[in-house]
Amino acid sequence: MAQKAKAKSQVKAFSTPRKSLGDLDADAAAALISAAADIALILDEGGVIRDVAFSNEELSGEFAAHASWLGQPWIETVAKDSRPKVEELTRRSGTTGGRWRHVNQVSTEGASVPILYSTAPVGKAGRIVVFGRDLRPVSRLQQRLVEVQQSMERDYSRLRQAETRYRLLFQMSPDPVLVLDGTTQRVTEANPAAMRLFGKDQRRSVGRPIAEAFSADSRAVVQSLLASVRAAGRGDDVTARLAEDNAEVTVSASTFRQEGTLLFLVRIAMPEATLVALPPDKSRLLKLVDAVPDAFVVTGPDGRIITANAAFIEMVEATSEEQVRSEPLDRWLGAQDVESEVLFGHLRNRGTVRLYASVLRGEHGARTEVEISAVTVMHGGKPCFGFAMRDVGPRVRPAVVGARPTRSVEQLTELIGRVPLKDLVREATDAIERLCIEAALELSGDNRASAAEMLGLSRQSLYVKLRRYGLGDLGAEPGEAG
Repeated sequence: MAQKAKAKSQVKAFSTPRKSLGDLDADAAAALISAAADIALILDEGGVIRDVAFSNEELSGEFAAHASWLGQPWIETVAKDSRPKVEELTRRSGTTGGRWRHVNQVSTEGASVPILYSTAPVGKAGRIVVFGRDLRPVSRLQQRLVEVQQSMERDYSRLRQAETRYRLLFQMSPDPVLVLDGTTQRVTEANPAAMRLFGKDQRRSVGRPIAEAFSADSRAVVQSLLASVRAAGRGDDVTARLAEDNAEVTVSASTFRQEGTLLFLVRIAMPEATLVALPPDKSRLLKLVDAVPDAFVVTGPDGRIITANAAFIEMVEATSEEQVRSEPLDRWLGAQDVESEVLFGHLRNRGTVRLYASVLRGEHGARTEVEISAVTVMHGGKPCFGFAMRDVGPRVRPAVVGARPTRSVEQLTELIGRVPLKDLVREATDAIERLCIEAALELSGDNRASAAEMLGLSRQSLYVKLRRYGLGDLGAEPGEAG
């Protein structure tokens, strides 16, 4: 209790205010009060505002209607959620003053302005001085702090995600990749493919010198590469042999800095024979595909050629597979530009296309009528398209008016993008007319007079259409004039 009393006695600011302040009049006291706070209120014993002063021009503008506060209870000028705090401040002011409380003062426009208030008694008439500090600068600073913290958390989250992606890429790489200390040339990190270079002790690969992964006659070459990269920042790839199986590999290196330490990133390119080992039956199948007389092409999702066999290269009059690789297939496919878009659209929507008639255009002007069957296969999460193209030459079905009419809607759909719309409409009309005549003949038991009556045609018109579509045996019927 004695300690509490002592602490309370230490709250007083002046021990002899009458001597130290001298003859302090009301004007001087008002100036001191207004200078000590952003907003100062003088309340009577009933909590009614008798005077108000501002030392902050921004705050004075915010409360432009403060003149209307005079004669009003202070509690009615604050937000509803702050009224209990105002009651507490005015009740506890007493003779010792009240503690600081956060109060939302209502501005002229109805917005809540955060003010930190404290009260102190003055004089013997029960007057109370209310000191207020504008909290908006603090609030803005806190808001900026929160925004900076959130931005840092977002950046940290992105960094963690990027690290996870690169770590996953590092672990899944089929080529051995190692990170070496720039001074000791010892392994600090190694992916699973690199750990296998150290043979039986692969689990203890971290911390071992990189030279142990190579044969004795190749270690000098590797160390020379690292010295060149360290001095010049880059170096030519070198060929070395592994200590484990004496396989010949290509070694490349680069440098980077992390936390002020120089590190080497070493990549070891394995021979292709060790990277891809196909079963014998798959290998034979690939050889057959490359040798078949029909063209075979594989494209990526963007329509660019990944690989093509010899027959395709011959049809497009190219000299080698390298000449067509990475080129768009529509450079050679289709009589019209839109035709390849139709074909790829079918593949993306249906997965397969059968017997699609088209044209391959050669580099030197040759045109080959082809029949295409294609399929969509997912590889690495992305679609790849495989095309088998057969040279049909004169067997291809003509797509011109006057030829044998299209017999199915599916065949009509295949013509979209390859013939003009007016020819498509004419083809569709002929197909419908033929189907109607066939249906009428079937319903009438091949009685052509009855069929003509069903269709609303004369017998002469019906015979003309029968001859046109090649329907029935017209030799036993009367002539067209009959």
